[in-house]
Amino acid sequence: MAGKVERRLFLGLDTSAYTTAAALVDQEERLVWEKRLLLPVKEGALGLRQSEAVFAHLQNLPRLWAEGAAQLKNASLEAVAAATRPRPVEGSYMPVFKVSEAFGLFAAQTMGLIFLPSSHQEGHLIAGLWSAGLPPGRFLVAHLSGGTTEILSVEESPPGTLAIRQLGGSTDLHAGQFVDRVGVAMGLPFPAGPQLERLAQGVTDGSIILPVAVKGAQISFSGPESQAQRLLAKGCPSAELARAVERCIADSLAKALSHASRSGPYQAILVVGGVAANNYIRERLQTALSQTLPDLKIAFAAAPFSADNAVGIAVQAARKMRSRAGCV
Repeated sequence: MAGKVERRLFLGLDTSAYTTAAALVDQEERLVWEKRLLLPVKEGALGLRQSEAVFAHLQNLPRLWAEGAAQLKNASLEAVAAATRPRPVEGSYMPVFKVSEAFGLFAAQTMGLIFLPSSHQEGHLIAGLWSAGLPPGRFLVAHLSGGTTEILSVEESPPGTLAIRQLGGSTDLHAGQFVDRVGVAMGLPFPAGPQLERLAQGVTDGSIILPVAVKGAQISFSGPESQAQRLLAKGCPSAELARAVERCIADSLAKALSHASRSGPYQAILVVGGVAANNYIRERLQTALSQTLPDLKIAFAAAPFSADNAVGIAVQAARKMRSRAGCV
């Protein structure tokens, strides 16, 4: 009788600017366990200093892993992966990612496992490809968050290895910064994305319109943000202004992505990152792109995996290890 195949797990770690995250997936890329802890931000503040975030991560990661380690009772850990920098380009660095790198290296070296360095952006991209169920191919990707607004050409080959080329994006404020600055000015807590979306849900007419500043695949959100602040100071209803911010982001992206699509062909357009979890932005972007690019599929990272997480890092590790073993 053949012996039972032991379940092999892959650990992913990510310590971003505002989230401590860890995840385990198995060799079939099934999610076994994941957990995230948001870093506390003082009321009225627009973020954390890196030193504050590093200290919070140092407190959070042992707590997360105390729960995750329980998943290893009937399984073996195959490899450890961690986001060690924001983006996979030379010179990309933020102190917060040294925490996930250090914990990952410590765990891997202690257990005699392979350590796979990755980046925060690659984690978002793989989480998007995985959760949207997209097969291998070349994709036009919009990565939208508080720290990144980029339009990218992304190809995964071999599995787990991404060839990324930037085609455009924001020239000033990122989409998440736009949301947070206007949201905090309204009195919403930071990060303001979920609260701003809830605030806008009761708006039907959308009579307030912010300017769209797009040139080619380059987007500017500083002008629209300044206009939003002026309208707020004049007494513009917060709910209507929240909807105007969502509309501006969606319309700006639709215009930039339509221009960037000329660099194709692409198998699909994929939208990832925390801002991509906003339902109104998704629906408006889907409608606009379906009209301008009717032959191109539009996909989004599943909402639970749009915000910062470590699932993409863990899935990437599983794919890389399977590729190394010749099991692609």
